[in-house]
Amino acid sequence: MTDPKRLSPGDKAPDFTLPDSTGKQVSLSDFRGRQVVVYFYPAAGTPGCTKQACDFRDNLGELDGAGYQVIGVSPDKPEKLAKFAEAEQLNFPLLSDPDKTVLTEWGAFGEKKNYGRVVQGVIRSTFVIDAQGTIVEARYNVRATGHVAKLLKDLKISA
Repeated sequence: MTDPKRLSPGDKAPDFTLPDSTGKQVSLSDFRGRQVVVYFYPAAGTPGCTKQACDFRDNLGELDGAGYQVIGVSPDKPEKLAKFAEAEQLNFPLLSDPDKTVLTEWGAFGEKKNYGRVVQGVIRSTFVIDAQGTIVEARYNVRATGHVAKLLKDLKISA
């Protein structure tokens, strides 16, 4: 297997339209004119993904105050995302990409190491997109824990 195509700062963010946890279609272009943090995660309700989602939830005020919209994307079906959002009181869009088209296009699906074995799967990734739709940060293989705090610091939103 080869490495998936990776996006880099300066690239145009590939647009997408995916259903959210309520089944409503959400497009990245809906947020044009606003800075966006798009993060890709393997599975709703798992320990790492829950920790990461809750970190975004707990820091949403700061991100929102600095002009950032947060969007989470996973291969989960909208029904599972709805349960996850409700259970964790997530207050940002969670989008469903069950056929992994968007995950693949963004380089967030492919070969990764899992407990020393190489497997195909979702590569936990985060992207920061400016108001014009250009990627300013592209981070692959991020850790679920501590990632949001580092992102806030790097974006100069918090100390």
